Amino acid sequence: MSDLWEYITGPELWVSIGTAVIQAILIMVIAVIVIRVGNNIIARVFDSRSRGPLRITERREVTIKKLIQNTMKYTVYFIAFIMVLDGAFGLEIRALLAGAGVAGLAIGFGAQNLVRDIISGFFIIFEDQFSVGDYIVTAGVEGFVEEIGIRTTKIESWTGEQHVVPNGNVTQVTNYSVHNGLAVVDVNIPYENDVKAAAAIIEDIIETLPDQYEEIVKVPEVFGVEALESSHFVLRVIAEVLPSYQWKGSRNIRKEIKDELFKQGIQIPSPRLVMYSRNEEPNSLQIDSEREM
Repeated sequence: MSDLWEYITGPELWVSIGTAVIQAILIMVIAVIVIRVGNNIIARVFDSRSRGPLRITERREVTIKKLIQNTMKYTVYFIAFIMVLDGAFGLEIRALLAGAGVAGLAIGFGAQNLVRDIISGFFIIFEDQFSVGDYIVTAGVEGFVEEIGIRTTKIESWTGEQHVVPNGNVTQVTNYSVHNGLAVVDVNIPYENDVKAAAAIIEDIIETLPDQYEEIVKVPEVFGVEALESSHFVLRVIAEVLPSYQWKGSRNIRKEIKDELFKQGIQIPSPRLVMYSRNEEPNSLQIDSEREM
């Protein structure tokens, strides 16, 4: 016991522990510096590439740059962790790696979803199914893509919630940010109004919309009567808008059309109720009027 106590209280143990801790701290500090320098180098490489003859879309550039930076970060931290165990604390890394390989093989059979997510992530990135900044709908989630990782994709909805979706669940993707979209607006007009006159008023309104709203690419078109309802008919207006601006374009078109129709005296149609009396016998007023005659 005396030898153990002398070893614990002796300077050699604490010097070795302090040396190992200092080495571990230095290794982690160097790893952080390497990651920051690497991020700057990657950013400069992509900036110089954007000015070169070979260019890619900005969305895909952000996606690939983010993926490379994350991969570099994980690799540097893994190497730093191995160096801490081997160089600082003097552990036998070969035995640990051999054991980790066997354990990883056993875990791999039970981690099929993880493998599926990683493989799906590679296909999403290299097939350019969608990129950072795109507005997509997939796996019951709708919003802007914030980040595409090897295993998960982060999507922020228009109300501010962030959804983390495993890449294996990203199926049947609807991407609204690739091509120009269509804003479809149905305008209800009461039957008291003439179809041609109402369409002419709407055409005068929509001719000025591209100059007022930058998301509307060109002059919308009136496609005619879309439906005949109980109290009104429906005129459909379709406009080509910038990618992912379908909803904003529709709202602006409705606003301008509503304001102008109100100025022209065309009101919003309201539901109507027609009542029929099934009583065929004359009432007291009719009887009194017949007697006076």
